[in-house]
Amino acid sequence: MSVAKPRFTKIAASLPSSVPFVGPEAQERARKAPFRARIGANESSFGPAPSVIGAMQSSAGEMWKYCDPDNFDLRRALAGHLNLNEQNIVVGEGIDGLLGVAARLFVEAGTPVVTSLGAYPTFNFHVAGCGGRPVFVEYENDRESLDGLLDAVRRENAPLVYLSNPDNPMGSWWSAGEIARFISALPSSAVLLLDEAYGETAPAGTLPPSDFIWPNVIRLRTFSKAYGLAGIRCGYAFGDPDVISSFEKMRNHYGVNKMAQVAGLAALKDQQYLAVVLARIEAARNRISELARQNGLEPLPSATNFVTIDCGSDGAFAKKVLDGLLEQDVFVRKPMAPKLDRCIRISVGLPHELDIFAAELPKVLAAARS
Repeated sequence: MSVAKPRFTKIAASLPSSVPFVGPEAQERARKAPFRARIGANESSFGPAPSVIGAMQSSAGEMWKYCDPDNFDLRRALAGHLNLNEQNIVVGEGIDGLLGVAARLFVEAGTPVVTSLGAYPTFNFHVAGCGGRPVFVEYENDRESLDGLLDAVRRENAPLVYLSNPDNPMGSWWSAGEIARFISALPSSAVLLLDEAYGETAPAGTLPPSDFIWPNVIRLRTFSKAYGLAGIRCGYAFGDPDVISSFEKMRNHYGVNKMAQVAGLAALKDQQYLAVVLARIEAARNRISELARQNGLEPLPSATNFVTIDCGSDGAFAKKVLDGLLEQDVFVRKPMAPKLDRCIRISVGLPHELDIFAAELPKVLAAARS
């Protein structure tokens, strides 16, 4: 009897068996112990608004129904929030899901795709899954290099370029004026995926006006960060109607479940709670930064819901600090790209989580330095 051998595509057969992130749950299973402080995944431990929780609870009995494949109510609410038309907006399974659709729209075997070395790895995962050829540009002064990205797009004649503003993993950002300059300089054949996942936490003047639409720009946002709904997996993209309509050809029309639609709609309505969370995020960022300074480390300026901390040495030392914190049941992460890997990254957390971080960091640093 012959052994079955599935006939994978050449692309699938060539890919490594890996995912962009090892989740904290997988790490807890491997360690056989839970984390005391979960401050590594850039979630919002402040959680969603009570009004959102109430909306989800009251709709739970309706979950026997399929979702609305058109995401009509949420798209209409987003259109009002952004001062756009519904035709400008597509809803998807978080930014990750939308990045996957975008890759399938623009990338095929051998397509050059420009991004920053060390930027959000899930985008690279989708590009590789389509057989694309990533073209990496190094960060410059801990920010994604706009000029470097632009040069790479022109050199490679790339149809797609990815930029996050504010940036993960460094927390840095460019002004709306600089972003507009970058877009104006792009070749008309190149599409920019502008990831604004941390837009709500950024200072005024970081995001271009939401009704500022370019024909070759797709802007992406999420309910995972400031709105506290990471587990729901709901995000949206907006841009030129002709470009956005192409997502209808590729997207999973039943991918955004009914509960996610309910939660996203309720979260968007409760802007008062969002303001409260943004104040808590700023306070937590300030505390993390002060803890870093008290321990002889340098916090980088942040426009996100995390603080990246320069450990003052090289990647090997920062890895010791990371591992030491993990051993003390403190879940954090770090950049892995060269030059950026000298840092660790701390998500804002609840006061008791930052208390744990404050207690363990001096001991971990002492051990790493010795």
